[in-house]
This record gives sequence, C-alpha cells and structure tokens, in this order.
Amino acid sequence: MAMKRGFKMILGSQSMARKRILAEMGYEFTVVVVVYKGVIREKPTTKDEARLFIKGYSGSHGGVVGSVLVSNLKTGVQRIGWDKAEVYFHEIPEKVIDDLIDDAVTFKVAGGLMLEHPLIAPFIDTVVGGVDTVMGLPKELTEKFISEVL
Repeated sequence: MAMKRGFKMILGSQSMARKRILAEMGYEFTVVVVVYKGVIREKPTTKDEARLFIKGYSGSHGGVVGSVLVSNLKTGVQRIGWDKAEVYFHEIPEKVIDDLIDDAVTFKVAGGLMLEHPLIAPFIDTVVGGVDTVMGLPKELTEKFISEVL
C-alpha cells in the first residue's frame, strides 16, 4: 500500500475506473476532484448529450488520451507523461443505446461509456492500446513514474 511505502497518493479524479485500477495496483489514495461551476467535466450531463456521445461511437471509434502526473511533495521531483488508446465499435443498436442511457453509470464516466459494461462489450470491435488507458489510468506509466520520484 502507498502509505506503507512511505508516501501519500492523491488522485485528482472521481473516476470509478481510476479508483479501481489504483486499488488493484495495491495503492491507498485520497481523492481530489476538479469541479467547474459545480459540474465534473467530461461526463454526459443530460440524456441527449449521452445519446449524442454513444451514437457517435456506433460504427466508428473513440480515442482516449490519458495523462499521469506523479509528484513527490517532499523532494519536488515530478514526472509527467501521457498514453493514448483507441476503441473501435461495431454498430450499436438503438435499444442498447436506450438501455445504456437508462443506466446511471453512463453519467458517471467520461464519454458516457465503460469499456467493461456488459451492454457495450459485445459491440467493441478492437482496442488499440491499453485497456487500462481507456479506463482512465495507464498502469505501466503510473508505476514507472512512482518508482522514479521515490
């Protein structure tokens, strides 16, 4: 765990996926959220917006660029970098889009889709890049930076 390793980790996101990935990696962390006018950025806020996002992916693809910044607050050493991934989708039927919009999780994730959601999984054609990057936190890059700043 991070605290047992002698440092405190602060996650600058409310992302469920990032929380899960860090927990899988064995880290304890505190969550810090950036909010603009009371709204967490990059998540659909209305059913119309969610529909627009999901229909845009249908038969097409979406890209993710995720950044990682690791700072050692005692020494001032920082590492920053990014990773990218793309997800290619088959056509997503209207009924599936409707069901996804009715699922509250659609409004809790950037872009309105969770790669691992059972309704969307059958319509994923190809993932180019790391699944963890798509989910919001590239594990390999994060581990590398943590090692480098300690």
